[in-house]
Amino acid sequence: MARKKHSVGVIGLGFGRAHIAAFQANGCEVVAVCQRDQETARAVAARYNVPSVFARWEQMLEQAKPEIVVIASPPNLHREIALRALEQGAHVLCEKPLAMTSFNWRFIPAMQRFHSLVEQGSVGRLFHAAGRWLGARGADESAPVTWRMDRAQAGHGAMGDQGVHLIDLVRWHFGEFVRVSAQAGVAHPGRAALDGGKPADAEDFCSVLGELTSGGQVTLSVSRAARGANEAFLEAYGSQGALVYRLDREKPKWYVGELRAAGVSGTLQPVPVTAGLPRSAGEGDQMEVIGKATIAPLVKRFLEGIRKSESPSPSFEDGVRAQLVLDAVLRSLEQGGWQRVESA
Repeated sequence: MARKKHSVGVIGLGFGRAHIAAFQANGCEVVAVCQRDQETARAVAARYNVPSVFARWEQMLEQAKPEIVVIASPPNLHREIALRALEQGAHVLCEKPLAMTSFNWRFIPAMQRFHSLVEQGSVGRLFHAAGRWLGARGADESAPVTWRMDRAQAGHGAMGDQGVHLIDLVRWHFGEFVRVSAQAGVAHPGRAALDGGKPADAEDFCSVLGELTSGGQVTLSVSRAARGANEAFLEAYGSQGALVYRLDREKPKWYVGELRAAGVSGTLQPVPVTAGLPRSAGEGDQMEVIGKATIAPLVKRFLEGIRKSESPSPSFEDGVRAQLVLDAVLRSLEQGGWQRVESA
């Protein structure tokens, strides 16, 4: 018996375009896209054979009535859209931050292997972990001004855009944060003003110290002003061994990732990683590759959850807990010192 072909509506077509490729790769029908810039929206719809285009998300929900709603708009709109979509009975896949489900970077094959080794006890009791997520999008002062530079719309800058993934990965592997301390900066305070003349105020780089419930210590560094960089790292050292993960997005087949491990004695050695991805994972432009290689596995689990009436991890709860860590980071940036992470 053929499985049902779910209908999908995508709101926001920046990163949302990756979701179109991911859902189509899983046999779903993307029936509508929504973005204020109608020229861009129509071009995306034509590229992916999507029949309906909307300028307002309210109209898309009312008229297209998709079974699944993907929210990839600026974070300040996430809550309102999610609640409206849920009220009308849709399943929701919402981008981070702000109680999101789209922690797609868990699904890099090397990261999946990292997690399985942690569960097998390869690290043992965690002593300390370090994560870095580096990019150069905001390094140039002449880079276009976007909503990501406005804290009122984005909530955070580099921490909400990149650092939240590190928070999620640390939580997934090693448990909850209990307190954090943070420092951050804006690369170009004199950058051209946002709408209304407001200067960019969302951080371009941030360093976070954290403590976990287990007592393990965590250091996170994120930057969207790191010239020449386009990569992510996660290192963990414990009582039984060490794991070192790297994702260099400039390398061929970057979406597989790299992993090294060490036991109680000896040095770090490469760990073989099986990709387990379709041949088409590396086809298309960068956004389509991200969609098929990292979001498509998440969508597969999401669709299984729909069939089983379950909410698989990464879930809204994971999003809420990551958001509570981000909230504590923001308090530390504003007030200084260590800040407790509130309970969900």
